[in-house]
Amino acid sequence: MITMPDKFIRRLIMTLTGVFICSFSVGIFNLAAFGVDPFQCFAQGSFLLFAKHFQYGTYYLTISLVLLIIILIWDKHYVGIATFINMFLTGYIVDYSFTFLVHLLPDVDLLQRMILLLVAVLIMCFGSALYYTADLGVSVYDAISLILAKKKIAVKNYIVPFKWIRVFNDLICVTLGTLFGKMPGVGTLITAFFMGPLISLFNKKFAEPFLQMDFMKHE
Repeated sequence: MITMPDKFIRRLIMTLTGVFICSFSVGIFNLAAFGVDPFQCFAQGSFLLFAKHFQYGTYYLTISLVLLIIILIWDKHYVGIATFINMFLTGYIVDYSFTFLVHLLPDVDLLQRMILLLVAVLIMCFGSALYYTADLGVSVYDAISLILAKKKIAVKNYIVPFKWIRVFNDLICVTLGTLFGKMPGVGTLITAFFMGPLISLFNKKFAEPFLQMDFMKHE
């Protein structure tokens, strides 16, 4: 039988692993150069204005802190340990993973870029499944859409569901990121439209069974 402390430790490990994998995958997305997910598009695009003054990890942490303050005032329900892990680790892992990958693969051709894109999508979805299933909080960006959905925003008596709120927020991020100079690509479209089904698959096949698995039975 799984005890509460054991389950919490397992959820924490899943959160740390998921955040690391997702962040590392962004470095792969950057090397593939086919576009990144919508929020990274905004963050990396707006970072171009401050690139001479800040490391990307520091800039990502700064904008995350600004969003966190807004969320804490608005609705702190979705803030948890994972929120802070995401804030403090993501930007720096993205930064260092890209640097590492450039040294590892200094010259990639089109075929290699396509393979890297596929790998990035798969491991981002796998990491996201671990991170979401652990349920220790969400990123500040995810929290915005969840809060708006919770507020039951209506347009002509039609309650806008979460998926359309998320699409709208993603479009805003991509638009702003593009205006700042970070061009979206096929990778951006893939993350916007195909991540959901893949995350659900990894949830069902790995993350949820792992969380519920009783390792004592195998000893």
